[in-house]
Amino acid sequence: MDRLLTIAIVGVAALVLTLAWAWMGRRRAAQGRRRLEDALKHLFELEYRGRQASLASLTGALGVRDRVALNLVARMQTQGLLIASASEFKLTSEGERLALQVIRAHRLLERYFADEARLPLPQVHAAAERGEHHLSPEAADRLSASLGHPAVDPHGDPIPTREGFVPPAAGTPATAWPLDRLARVIHLEDEPPISYAQLVAEGIVVGQTIRIIDSSPERLVLTDGENEFRLAPAVAANIFLDAAPDTPARVGAVRLAELATGQAAQVLGLDEQCRGYSRRRLMDLGFTEGATIRAALNTFAGDPRAYEIRGTLVALRRDQASQVLVLPLERAS
Repeated sequence: MDRLLTIAIVGVAALVLTLAWAWMGRRRAAQGRRRLEDALKHLFELEYRGRQASLASLTGALGVRDRVALNLVARMQTQGLLIASASEFKLTSEGERLALQVIRAHRLLERYFADEARLPLPQVHAAAERGEHHLSPEAADRLSASLGHPAVDPHGDPIPTREGFVPPAAGTPATAWPLDRLARVIHLEDEPPISYAQLVAEGIVVGQTIRIIDSSPERLVLTDGENEFRLAPAVAANIFLDAAPDTPARVGAVRLAELATGQAAQVLGLDEQCRGYSRRRLMDLGFTEGATIRAALNTFAGDPRAYEIRGTLVALRRDQASQVLVLPLERAS
């Protein structure tokens, strides 16, 4: 009996050990794949911005030692993903294809977490980092369709198409933009996270129209016509600008959330930052250009709030109502 018990214990131990080794092997393989995909993404993004990738930039981006980065470079070369010389790294067409696949997944997830899951903007990058390696190309296509095929992520970066097309990099850092020239924010760099969090806290968003009214080695002063933003040059450099579109101003336009109770207005449209399911839902509810709307009822807490549109009462949270641009028609009763 003792001998049979011993054999059973040894058998169970061997099984547990085998399962543990198998689990560790899968974990190492998954970690290796994540590192390789992160490396491809880093190399592509530097090439895309016209900057030179190096071993130092790779170790910094991945948070690994030189030895690990060198092994990774050798692995990418063996797989035909990278051409490495003494002074530069360059992705092959296959390496670029895989990099764009990961970038597409990442930026679609960022769009989902910002628009649908409604995560705070400083958190969407980290959430997308965790999910990008698990999203297959087919799942990315389905996600894109459900979001209405968005063209850019919440930071203004273009989302690669399923065919791998991505438009050329655009935008000028705020630190290089001329004084007193009207500009539109087209991209907010989300690295380093602390700088991006400061921009979000200041209220600077993609699509905003701004003007630089003062510049010195210590600070840049920007204005959107109502507020002033005083930023260190290192932070302002994460704002990328382009010429503001030549469109007529909507004189008197306000956000729906600003209407007083009882006040009526005409819907002018939806903020361009309102995308995906959120945009489709508002349009399905009748929030289309020309519709008449009235701030009807306040809840005890003031949020959400009821609005009357097309003969129906609709409850919207303040952040949702702030995405609707309206022209007031009357004073509050």
